[in-house]
Amino acid sequence: MIAYVFCHWKRADVPAGDYETRQKAFHAALEASPPPGFLRSFSVVLFGAPWAAGGAESYEDWYLVDSFASLAAVNEGAVTGPRSGPHEAAAAGADGGAGGVYLLRQGTAVSAPRYAQWFAKPPGMTYAALFLQVGPLADTAGGTLWMRQMTLGPAREFCVHTAEPLALPSSFDVLRLPLRPVWPTSR
Repeated sequence: MIAYVFCHWKRADVPAGDYETRQKAFHAALEASPPPGFLRSFSVVLFGAPWAAGGAESYEDWYLVDSFASLAAVNEGAVTGPRSGPHEAAAAGADGGAGGVYLLRQGTAVSAPRYAQWFAKPPGMTYAALFLQVGPLADTAGGTLWMRQMTLGPAREFCVHTAEPLALPSSFDVLRLPLRPVWPTSR
């Protein structure tokens, strides 16, 4: 499973409630008429991400697709057909954004995570050693381990989504961000 992750923030003149309503309408349109390869999406509010709105309130949308090959179809499909209007309305309220592509490395994608633990591979550590250390911790917490595949923005290389804060070994420089689910609203 691949995730296109889009971090965005609203214009100052757009009320948060209105912005979130637009986001929900777009995600609902994707769910109702999914492009080929689209599995599902979720959206969260976060504070403190230095790569988004200078650390102020921002939003992170995770678009889950079945493969790299599906990214083009989902990209095209998100802005056409019955999804076009909701996408245009959502985009009209945005002030900026950055994205990335992540590969699901461990676990099952969480629908409404409450915490994101962002980190990079410590210097000198192999990827195999990282997965041996972080994988079991993520599993125990019922979490999901994502690994960046393409650098399209400044977010860190790894993200673990969980329902509760996760303590990673001290060798990891972890940026833990509390999340507030926006979409799906109830599942």
